Amino acid sequence: MLKNQAVIVDAVRTPMGRRNGRLKDVHPVVLSSLIMLELLDRAGVDGSTVGDVVWGCVSQVGEQGMNIARNAWLTAGLPMEVPATTVDRQCGSSQQAINVAAAMIQSGWCDVVVAGGVESMSRVPMGISVTQGPGEPFPPELLDRYDLVPQGLSAQMVADKYGVSRREMDEFSVTSHLRAAAARNEGRLSTQIMPMTVTVDGAEEQFDWDEGVRPHATYEAVAKLSPAFNLEHGITAGNSSQISDGAAAVLLMSKERAASLGVRARARIVAQQTVGCDPVLMLEGPIPATRAILEKTGLRLDDIGLFEVNEAFAAVPLAWLKATGANPDRLNVNGGAIAIGHPLGASGARLMCDLLNELERRDLRYGLEAICCGGGIGTATVIDRAVD
Repeated sequence: MLKNQAVIVDAVRTPMGRRNGRLKDVHPVVLSSLIMLELLDRAGVDGSTVGDVVWGCVSQVGEQGMNIARNAWLTAGLPMEVPATTVDRQCGSSQQAINVAAAMIQSGWCDVVVAGGVESMSRVPMGISVTQGPGEPFPPELLDRYDLVPQGLSAQMVADKYGVSRREMDEFSVTSHLRAAAARNEGRLSTQIMPMTVTVDGAEEQFDWDEGVRPHATYEAVAKLSPAFNLEHGITAGNSSQISDGAAAVLLMSKERAASLGVRARARIVAQQTVGCDPVLMLEGPIPATRAILEKTGLRLDDIGLFEVNEAFAAVPLAWLKATGANPDRLNVNGGAIAIGHPLGASGARLMCDLLNELERRDLRYGLEAICCGGGIGTATVIDRAVD
């Protein structure tokens, strides 16, 4: 039995910078500290009320090493008495942070938790913990059990299994860019993005938009791109997520604590779910995760107003659509990682920002977020705007 109801009080993110773009000069500890401060300021909550910080980050080396969650909290000048921990669930790291934070509240361990994540893929390149570390992460004993492949090859295997064509992937990718561009142009993202001051060519400018979005993307241009991992495959740079920099944060509380502080609970966490799946077909994780969380909650697919399924590759949400039969018009309605970017440790919280804000804008009740994770894991979270 859950002791407490976990509610979301606020959520905010940085603009997403493209690799070596406008956020390349911002240390990931500083980037995290800025978004933590912004989150607390927006909610009107003092840092001393926070019981713990759970922060996602995948490449925990160099600037992102030594428990970046704690370093960011201290860099922000927030109370040293508040602890912090950094988690790695691969691409689902900050969704895992949210799920853990919710569980801490539900169990009665804490009543206020900051959750989120960061990844500076310009400053700490993807895979550096493997290429610059001693030895290999996959010992012969593991490889004897599973014929592990890179994610780009797994994406094609998932596409083949679920009958997803190269044309479908390219068309989906263009839609991601056009939806993200429309969301920006219509001001739908302004409530969730923290404007930043950055230096470009020696001059300061305000940065409050996602740098990787291509508002004039066309199918013809994407279709011309060559395969990125295998010349016989359909996975290209155009139908894959962008390497990016960014951070995002979510403030969770018990319902009672939110009421005592006089802050509005914007949604409640209905359930969290994590599942394991085939580590070779690792990117199909959102499919069993979705099935598991719907069974857990007793909700039907039609009950869910909006879905956020991370666009690690276009094959992932397309396979998810084919497997679940969900309405594509409810999926990633403001674009996804193909257009906005996929700063690994921040993406789960970024998706939650978008899900929460768009549910409010459309006056819908339930939202579901699902992410595929390296190693064959699927994460899922269902939120409900009806906080009773």
